[in-house]
Amino acid sequence: MVIEVPTTWTGRMKAQAARTGHRMAPMADQAKMVAAQRFEDARYWAAPRLHSAAHGFEDQVAPRVSSMLTSAARRIDPTPTRSRRWPTLVLLTGLAVGAIGYMFYRRNAQQWTEHMKDSASDASRWVSEKADRTAESADRMAGRMSDKADEASRKMS
Repeated sequence: MVIEVPTTWTGRMKAQAARTGHRMAPMADQAKMVAAQRFEDARYWAAPRLHSAAHGFEDQVAPRVSSMLTSAARRIDPTPTRSRRWPTLVLLTGLAVGAIGYMFYRRNAQQWTEHMKDSASDASRWVSEKADRTAESADRMAGRMSDKADEASRKMS
């Protein structure tokens, strides 16, 4: 590469800047590669931190801001607010109906239990009486058979 040497002062400065630029080009390329690598390293480092910061903001700050904006909207809303008493009234009515139903269930269960006890005692009494009658009947029949056997044995002797 042939570089002409100019005779003017500005020409000499330009030539010197060009020579310096040619000498510095490899160092500039290397600095560019190092800077690109450092920038990529910084991105790898920063990405997870930004991600966790976004989730932290979403979980902590955003609900508070949303709540604040909602309450501010309620305060400045010109339409009258609806009564919140009816859900409570419905809940209390449901609890009362449930309690009454439970009481009826317990009462009916107790009556059924008493009825079954009475039925069981009646059944056992009936079985006992039936067994007694059957035993008496068996005793009478045994007595008659014994009498007939005695009579038959007398006739044969």
